[in-house]
Amino acid sequence: MKAILSVAMVLGLCGAAGARDEKANPVGTWQCEYEIGGMKRTSTLTIKKDGDKLTGTMDWADQKGEKLKDVKLKDGVLTFSAVRKFMDNEIALDYKLTIEKEKFKGKAAAEIGGEKQEFDIEGKREKKDK
Repeated sequence: MKAILSVAMVLGLCGAAGARDEKANPVGTWQCEYEIGGMKRTSTLTIKKDGDKLTGTMDWADQKGEKLKDVKLKDGVLTFSAVRKFMDNEIALDYKLTIEKEKFKGKAAAEIGGEKQEFDIEGKREKKDK
């Protein structure tokens, strides 16, 4: 009985370790949702792998193909920066997104008028056509 229990525990621990080792995959197109000033907004995030480097773009309703800077993935957390052009202003945004399978949750931050402002952002990966 002890042997069966020991084997079950070892298999259980190996399974848990395997789940932790499963790397988050940021590659794909993500539909993003967030709220600023009480208004719901959307954007599209596209992440690609170029060799061993991550690259990407961000699209908003009035701005397409903004290249991302410093795209990095570490421990399931995707970080990058993008510049939002809005009414003759350029706003640098820093993103920190925790990826879990086909979804992410995180924050975006910008300095506006000398004050740091953050907002929550969530996203879902678009499903590929089969």
